[in-house]
Amino acid sequence: MKRLETLVVGAGIGGLSAAIALRRGGHHVTVIERDPQWSVYGVGIIQQANVVRAMDQLGVLDAFLDAACGFDAVEIYIPSGDRVARVPAPSLVPGKPANVGIGRRALQKVLGDSAKALGADIRLGVTVDRLVDDGAAVDVGFSDGGAGRYDVVVGADGVYSQTRATILPDAEKPEFTGQGVWRYNFPRPADLDALHVYNGPIGVGLVPMSAEQMYLFATSAEPGNPHYPKDKLAATMRMKLANTAPQIQVLASQIVDDEDVVYRPLEAMMVHGPWSKGRVVLLGDAVHATTPHLGQGAGMAIEDAIVLADELGKADSPQAAFAAYRDRRYARCRYIVEQSLAICHGQIGKGPPVDNHKATADMFAVVSQPI
Repeated sequence: MKRLETLVVGAGIGGLSAAIALRRGGHHVTVIERDPQWSVYGVGIIQQANVVRAMDQLGVLDAFLDAACGFDAVEIYIPSGDRVARVPAPSLVPGKPANVGIGRRALQKVLGDSAKALGADIRLGVTVDRLVDDGAAVDVGFSDGGAGRYDVVVGADGVYSQTRATILPDAEKPEFTGQGVWRYNFPRPADLDALHVYNGPIGVGLVPMSAEQMYLFATSAEPGNPHYPKDKLAATMRMKLANTAPQIQVLASQIVDDEDVVYRPLEAMMVHGPWSKGRVVLLGDAVHATTPHLGQGAGMAIEDAIVLADELGKADSPQAAFAAYRDRRYARCRYIVEQSLAICHGQIGKGPPVDNHKATADMFAVVSQPI
């Protein structure tokens, strides 16, 4: 297609990846983000082999790896603290790490800096007030009083996507899974050279994030989806980890700063129908929000962005591109959502327990396939 005027709604991981991919495809890109501070949690995120490959495809791999900590295996532990498996993770980019841990703020900086350097216009503190698709283009009114007319609008505005609510009001909605996730940063031991995953009713992982830092994540049953006061978060997280493996209990005793605890209820959603309407399309959590049990939520959004830009470059119309994009993405994203949810349900007794060793190996086999 010709050079398109594109609007990306949401400047998170998926939205920034879309901005980069679309700019590399020769399109003009405006990105809007509702948060005027563009704030991001100070903890980390796992990016697995398919994401390393995707960063290479986006042309940001060197900056990405400079800001991250690479590792090439996942170790599985049982509740006693004994290691039962070490699963090698195949690299998909020759000479580069299979997986990385990276701080979310560092990742946002890599993607944001790249999008800006490529010429994307990023506007903070702005939302969509009006969205009218007349078939030829989309007229958009903004919360700051501005307006624009775009060939394509990309909704990358998260699990509670306003874009989805506008174009697909009857689509699936996010549902609370019965679990929450807790995160906290620690100094990284010198011998932590892999992602450590601990099986049990409280699922725990240790992720290297830099030469000096790692983060701990823990998934816990949260019946009734309770609210936890900010000034009780550290004590609550310590309590949640009270019956975990001995080495995790040692770390739990060091959780003392309420401000550094990040807690989030876990929700999941898979849109099984269309992912677009007219000239407006959705990606990432807006159509396939997953729990973090397989570490692939961000990866799926980044892959979405690459495939969407690729199809826009090949198709004769946005509608044809959007249909081809969904066809390429649906099965893989559904697999990640459903298999992650199966691990979640197994941990809280809503389904059979899942062998993390097998689930991890199976997931690597799936995501290593071309996008």
